[in-house]
Amino acid sequence: MIKAVIFDLDNTLVDFMKLKEVAIDAAVDAMIDAGLKIKKEEAKQKIYQVYSEKGIEYQQVFDKFLEQELGIINPKIQAAGIIAYRRAREGALAPYPHVHIALLELMKQGLKLAVISDAPRLQAWLRLCSLNIHNYFDVVVTFDDTGKRKPDPEPFRKLLDLLKVEAKETIMVGDWAERDIIGAKVLGMKTVFARYGDTFGTKNSGADYDIDDILELINIVDKENSRG
Repeated sequence: MIKAVIFDLDNTLVDFMKLKEVAIDAAVDAMIDAGLKIKKEEAKQKIYQVYSEKGIEYQQVFDKFLEQELGIINPKIQAAGIIAYRRAREGALAPYPHVHIALLELMKQGLKLAVISDAPRLQAWLRLCSLNIHNYFDVVVTFDDTGKRKPDPEPFRKLLDLLKVEAKETIMVGDWAERDIIGAKVLGMKTVFARYGDTFGTKNSGADYDIDDILELINIVDKENSRG
């Protein structure tokens, strides 16, 4: 019997990579307008290189980029980039189609809902609140709660403890096979691969189910519970 559904956040509930791309694009334009002498594509490449080295959630990305490019942090250029990034990010932040409908339907069925994310706690909550989906979830576990990233079992175990359910009573939904799917399957959870959020061109997810729309979860839960 399925009692809980656990979601990854980025690229499962929100198109995070699209959001990041739009925000960086705007930030680079603003920094160039503020006096930074660099070609746009070169700047973007260097910023993504910082993310590659420091992690996609690195909060001082423009500081590091400007230090590398200018040898100093020019506050005018820095501020222009940060403001443009934030404005563009807010404008681009939206849930995938049918997220609200699916979460509401699952909640109406009496299922516990949770989020497991490798993002820092504040950043995860900022995204959830901006999407206006934060009140759907009984539990949210982020990197700051365990200091471990998926597929390490510790974040999954913490979620199960907080939800007070067993692994076999849960479904994990995520877009990253090597982290979301493998991490959940090791503990015995049912797994659903969010193919609509896949950024790696995954051929075989290894999940129990693959979906192209989050609404397909409703039938999967019904199918699993009919077996029980």
